[in-house]
Amino acid sequence: MENIKKSEYRMAVLKKIEELEREGIFDVDCENDPPSRPLKEGEVDFLRKKFSSKIKSKIADKVSFAYFNKLIKKGVIVIDGYEGLENLKNMNSGAIVTANHFNPFDSIPIHKVFKKYQRKRQLYKIIKEGNYSFPGLFGFFMKNCYSLPLSENFKVMKECMTAVDTLLKEGKFILIYAEQSLWWNYRKPKPLKDGAFRFACKNNVPVLPTFTTMRDTDKLDNEGYPIQAYTLHILSPIYPSKDLSMKENIAMMKKKNEEAWKEVYERVYGIPLTYLSKEKE
Repeated sequence: MENIKKSEYRMAVLKKIEELEREGIFDVDCENDPPSRPLKEGEVDFLRKKFSSKIKSKIADKVSFAYFNKLIKKGVIVIDGYEGLENLKNMNSGAIVTANHFNPFDSIPIHKVFKKYQRKRQLYKIIKEGNYSFPGLFGFFMKNCYSLPLSENFKVMKECMTAVDTLLKEGKFILIYAEQSLWWNYRKPKPLKDGAFRFACKNNVPVLPTFTTMRDTDKLDNEGYPIQAYTLHILSPIYPSKDLSMKENIAMMKKKNEEAWKEVYERVYGIPLTYLSKEKE
């Protein structure tokens, strides 16, 4: 393994993650967001109705796949494999897809496998408002790769929510990071927020949970830490019950999602799921 000095910035991030876990605060990002601006009403073509939006999305989709495939060939992104492909192959409706969030590139295995086995059902992704106006190549990807930015602007947020309803009714997939935070290389599942499950219940579609596990490779990244090899686990879909109220369905589906993630974590890593905040009590 190469001898690369560990990044002080990354060490500070890991320390902050540990501190937040110890405090039982899981929904706060551990890295500073780049400067951004609020979105304006009508600025985002959520449903890609404009011809220019359609073209940009197709270009961004193609270019991003080529770009990330190069990173995979170089060993910058490593995918060990997939588990539970049958759960994806058997999907015949729109769905909310949940995933743990631990790296800016953690959706790459998800996009690749959905493109292969559900090509006719486009995968959209909910992103933070600031990511939509991110500069450069990654900004182009964020803006045009079938993204649905959230917003502090009520009118823009309403446009986003309406688009989510429309896309689910059309049979599309929508990826949501239901933990509502990115913790770099954090292997444990974090508590989930209600939003993803509310979308599913409102539109009577299932939640398809995915969970990525990791292992250290023998190659270091440019910050001195082992590059992670990913295995994407696609779990059994969770359906809303017609016998439960909206509130009850949200609670039931969220609980089942959290239980499924916990099972994968404990099975793959061979250790019980515990948090520093619980040890403190």
